[in-house]
Amino acid sequence: MEVLNLDPGQNHADNVYGITGSAIVAQSPIAASWRRSLVYHGLNPEAQQRPCALTASELNKAKDRISELLSLAQPALDRLFCALGDSGCCVIMTDADGVVCDIRCKPGDQEEFTAVGLHRGGVWREETEGTNGIGTCLAEKQPVIVHRSQHFHTRNTEMSCIDAPIFDHRGRLIAALDVSTCRSDHTESNARIMAMVVNDAARHIEAQLFHAAYSEARIVVAEAGLKSGPVLLAIDQDDLIVGATRAARKLFKLRDGWSSTPRPANDVLVGRRQRSDISTAIRGEVQRALARSKGNISEAAKDLGIGRATMYRRLKSLGLR
Repeated sequence: MEVLNLDPGQNHADNVYGITGSAIVAQSPIAASWRRSLVYHGLNPEAQQRPCALTASELNKAKDRISELLSLAQPALDRLFCALGDSGCCVIMTDADGVVCDIRCKPGDQEEFTAVGLHRGGVWREETEGTNGIGTCLAEKQPVIVHRSQHFHTRNTEMSCIDAPIFDHRGRLIAALDVSTCRSDHTESNARIMAMVVNDAARHIEAQLFHAAYSEARIVVAEAGLKSGPVLLAIDQDDLIVGATRAARKLFKLRDGWSSTPRPANDVLVGRRQRSDISTAIRGEVQRALARSKGNISEAAKDLGIGRATMYRRLKSLGLR
């Protein structure tokens, strides 16, 4: 987690003004976010108004736009809340505009979270709320921890927020997964541990979205050890890649627009263009038919749509027994 060297003798607003005018902006994502909030968004760190909130009608429209995500994510949100809810945390799912579409918290904590603007319909964009877990995660498109005084607004410095972005099957930013707490005893060490759990949950949700989008395709999982998300490829019946997660596109160097000209799966997985060979393709199909029939020649021939005699001639020509 990033730690800013703040002057304890100054109030929060003075620290914001001092940090954003220093060279640390070039090295610190939090300081860079403070500068965006101050200079580009024209926000005042001492502003007291709470986050704006959508009307019930506007919130329903926002939820409808990510309805599939919200439905698929329910089990993951439940597990996350089960693990963290008793420690005074709330679990939140927002859309790509920072609108809180779903939230889980203990009844005893609800009033406190509502008071700070963490409720359904609350809008936590960086452009309006300055540096905060949800908005900065969406702006940076990467996991973030915004711990207490790292928030831009003084009124938010009692919160600690841990967030991870969620990308859809086409690699587009679609949501943020957030865990927030207002407990004063929540430490930076706690936040780092929670960040791993939140990021794992977000990556699990991404994988579910991908599987749902390509339910008819064969899904290949690459163990690349990337923290940026699941490395998944969707391969159709012609052995062409028709889908790839954001992390897979990065790993296999699939540039924007690649899906308009699907790539042979073997070329991508091996990393170079493979020689096309019709005999090899036929041999592979015959072998698969034999495997499905457990070696039954008649059944394999029927599966291939050819006669038994033709099947024997094909096996002989291919050198198969």
